[in-house]
Amino acid sequence: MLVIMQQGAGQATIDHVVERIEQLGLRVHLSQGEFRTIIGAIGEELASYQEQVLSLAGVENVVPIMKPYKLASREFHPEDSQVDVGGVKIGRGQCVVIAGPCAVEDREGCAAVAQSVKEAGATMLRGGAFKPRTSPYAFQGMGEEGLKILRECSDRYGLPVVTEVTDPRNVELVCRYADMLQIGARNMQNFVLLSEVGKTDKPVLLKRGPSNTVKDWLMSAEYILSEGNQRVVLCERGSKGFETEVRFSLDVGAVVVARHNSHLPVIVDPSHAAGRRELVAELAIAGLAAGADGLIVEVHDCPEKARCDGAQSLTASMFTDLMGQVRQLLACLGKDAG
Repeated sequence: MLVIMQQGAGQATIDHVVERIEQLGLRVHLSQGEFRTIIGAIGEELASYQEQVLSLAGVENVVPIMKPYKLASREFHPEDSQVDVGGVKIGRGQCVVIAGPCAVEDREGCAAVAQSVKEAGATMLRGGAFKPRTSPYAFQGMGEEGLKILRECSDRYGLPVVTEVTDPRNVELVCRYADMLQIGARNMQNFVLLSEVGKTDKPVLLKRGPSNTVKDWLMSAEYILSEGNQRVVLCERGSKGFETEVRFSLDVGAVVVARHNSHLPVIVDPSHAAGRRELVAELAIAGLAAGADGLIVEVHDCPEKARCDGAQSLTASMFTDLMGQVRQLLACLGKDAG
């Protein structure tokens, strides 16, 4: 519930209300403006709580939050959030373009891709060091060595890096090298992992699972937010559908619904949705036109030799062409590249 304090309520009054809310077993999130304080009381609420809090001195009104995802909802946070990742801002009109290989395979290849996407206008670098694969015999990533290569390329080309963390035991390790932690679609409901990244100070990129609703997605974001990490960016990467010509169906409707129901920034992953590089650009533009705050795109220096997802990886020249289209669209939408 939202506890709206009276205008001019003093700090001692606010502190007393906070103390009483905490005694009810609820978590407190303060929003203190110039003239008025709003207290978010988060947790499992009983019907009697609203009446008890409303009776406290200094309380003007108590408004229940109807959505099950409290902290992620616009009821709790009406204004769009903006997430800063190493100086790159996402949301509130700032559009991010994240690009790089699906997986880090070697130092030279990663550096070549980082240089090319930087020159084309990308604002962040992506790359996997830990790869959850369907087959246990498939390439699983380079682990910490891959993280070191990503960090080197990030520092060399001035691109903040996002990489996936797949195991709660590896969160601390990945935090040493990454500017942003990615939770992949397969782990969207790995609640132990979500809670662990929620305890860090790193921004989090949360992908939607291919069989999950927007509500499921936002409830997963709630796990991260409830642990104190408020820097969450949502990523739509396609859902399972009937169409066999694409890997997944990019759900632009989910982008619209997520932005309507939540204050968190939303980006799209057209690469995993398409599964084919020749379809990526059109899906990317569709996602941005639907209101997404950015893109995450796979780019490889030689896609035919990629150890994973080569078919959906753009070449450097294709990515450069895409960035030209992105700039034209952003100018029409009145948005800036992050």
